[in-house]
Amino acid sequence: MKKKVFVGLSGGVDSSVSAALLLSQGYDVSGVFIKVWQPDFYECNWKEDRLDAMRVCAKLSIPFYTLDLEKEYKKEVVDYMIAEYQAGRTPNPDVMCNKYIKFGGFFDWAMKRGADYVATGHYAKTDKNHNLIAGKDKNKDQSYFLWTLTPKQLSKTLFPVGNIEKPEVRKLAKKFGLPTAEKKDSQGLCFIGKVDMAEFLKHFVQTKEGNVLNTKGEVIGRHQGSILYTIGQRHGFTIIKHSPNDERSFVITKDLKNNTITVSNEEAKDVTKKEIHLTNLNWAQGVVPKIGKKYQARIRYRQPLSECTIGKIDSKACVINFKTMQKAPAPGQSLVLYEDEVCLGGGIIL
Repeated sequence: MKKKVFVGLSGGVDSSVSAALLLSQGYDVSGVFIKVWQPDFYECNWKEDRLDAMRVCAKLSIPFYTLDLEKEYKKEVVDYMIAEYQAGRTPNPDVMCNKYIKFGGFFDWAMKRGADYVATGHYAKTDKNHNLIAGKDKNKDQSYFLWTLTPKQLSKTLFPVGNIEKPEVRKLAKKFGLPTAEKKDSQGLCFIGKVDMAEFLKHFVQTKEGNVLNTKGEVIGRHQGSILYTIGQRHGFTIIKHSPNDERSFVITKDLKNNTITVSNEEAKDVTKKEIHLTNLNWAQGVVPKIGKKYQARIRYRQPLSECTIGKIDSKACVINFKTMQKAPAPGQSLVLYEDEVCLGGGIIL
């Protein structure tokens, strides 16, 4: 019997080509559009995206389903994101979206319906041992956002475009005659799209203007509200008092109690670190990395991998020691660990 695969169809080209490739490889394919919570103060395109997903299924003559995960998305992605900002941290909603929506609610739904696999349009790969591998297209590699996946999930997941570069995906979409072949890539918040995060947060939390300080504690400008900023951010605040040799400033600390942010410039190097502490750990193969062994890691998406070692580690936390200084590691963001092309897992930066 054919292996049964449910493909998460976003209405975009990557997931559309994923469904077409699996069908051409002999799988029993069904398409699933995941409906999530949408803010009523933004123009949202989910109905248009759902219609595109339906058109893809019609073109491929495969079943189409709509899976409502609105409550789960609001709780695990949006509410989590708001709470993290309120606590002074900078969350990564795409990581939580993968954990709780695509490989949480959708994965569980598919398995209950007899799926052998789920599939998504992520640019990532798995090998025969179900290791999570970086995607072939290094400009699109999304393994960074998938570090929370478990061995069980990886053993039941297919990434059909992970071994293909983006231009080739577009060519395949045209070859298959898919209606999404020319559709622009979505950007911004997972499922919702491009949003101004400061404006988004203002709908849920109270903010007020405050002072921007320099490293001497002097008031040099104004900001919109300290919770709206992340360590390393270079925009969204106004510098009033400039000195002749000023370079572009970036946020180095936040004080939520006094509603201030402190900024500096590149030469000050006030937020570079070699030692980074992590919590909420997950190891994709269930194998704990070894203390003292050389690995590579990144602390933000698309950052070049940097050599590192594990200093301390237990079931709840670990210390990562980098060979070179890392600029502006932001509490709440993800540090993801690699061994060559294999994504080992990661944790949340403290």
